[in-house]
Order: sequence, then structure tokens, then C-alpha cells
Amino acid sequence: MSQVSPVVVPRAVAARVEVGTPAADALTPFLTLYRANFAFVWRTVRQLGVAPEAVDDVVQEIFVVVHRRHADFEGRSSVRTWLFGIARRIVADHRKSRRRKHADPTDASSLDRLAARERTFERIEAFDLVCVLLDTLDEAKREVFVLAELEGMTLAEIAEATATNPNTVAARLRAARAAFASALREHEAREEGTCR
Repeated sequence: MSQVSPVVVPRAVAARVEVGTPAADALTPFLTLYRANFAFVWRTVRQLGVAPEAVDDVVQEIFVVVHRRHADFEGRSSVRTWLFGIARRIVADHRKSRRRKHADPTDASSLDRLAARERTFERIEAFDLVCVLLDTLDEAKREVFVLAELEGMTLAEIAEATATNPNTVAARLRAARAAFASALREHEAREEGTCR
């Protein structure tokens, strides 16, 4: 599992609030939400394919939006579902921006920086393998797989978070599981072939 950055208030939010003011007191519900959900958002961003060197910036952008829209949250869905919807849109925007710049997400220095943040070599390999295998899935299947298998959300929660029919979610999840398992078998066969 990847090491997440320490939980700190996003710079854009902190810059607008002085400690001990009514604005700081109003920030308390947001800070509670932020601290309770930071790791979920960070993992989700990384698992949706954001390059390691961009994860912190994308997460910050998500929480700036959450801060702006926190008062609008009506509780009709779970907080994680709401956060995922925001993260999904911002990650999609980030991907579009990256594609326009023709950046290479497999840049060696990026992988080196990710490796430096991991606790053990085994965890690095496992995390990287999951990311590589997730990259074999199309965007819709990847989202459903990440939410179900890595974040433990129910089909109903996923359907709500992705604004998709629950039957479609179930079909995508079955297809994603099969594709992920197939990609894993292919990877293992390649690894076995190189070890001989």
C-alpha cells in the first residue's frame, strides 16, 4: 500500500482563514470530514490512474472543491459516494489536461519517487502491479473495480457514485473482475517465463 501524504489543510483553504476567527470555527466540520476521508480520496485518486507526482495536487484540488461545496452536501448519499463523484470529475479533468501536454506517466523519475515513498519493496511491487493491471481496464470498469474491490463499496453505492444503473454496475464489475484476473494470469505467465 502506498504511503499517503500527511493530513494537512489544503494551502488554498488555509490561506483564507486566520486561527481563532469565526471563519476558523466554521472550518471545523470541513476539517473533520477532511481528516476522516483524506486517505480514501488519496487512494482513490492514485487507483484511478493519476501519476504519483501529481496525486497530492489532485487531492488538494478535490478538497478545495469539497470545502467550497461542503455546505451544499445534503446527505442524500454517503460522504464517500459524494467525495468519489468529485474525485472522479477532477481526475477526468486532470487526465484530459495531461493528455494535452503529452506527458509520460511512466517516467522513470516518477517511479523512482514513488518507490522512495513506499515502506517495503514487497508493497511497492504489489501496489505497482495492481496499478499496471488496473491500467488494462477501460475507465468505466476501472472505476467500478476500484470502488468494489479496493474501497469495499456496495453495488448500490457504486451505482449512486457513478450515476449508473445497478445492473450495469454489476455487469461492469463482472467484466472488470474477469479482465483483471486475465491480466494477472498473463503477467504471471510472463514473469514465470523470464525466471526460467
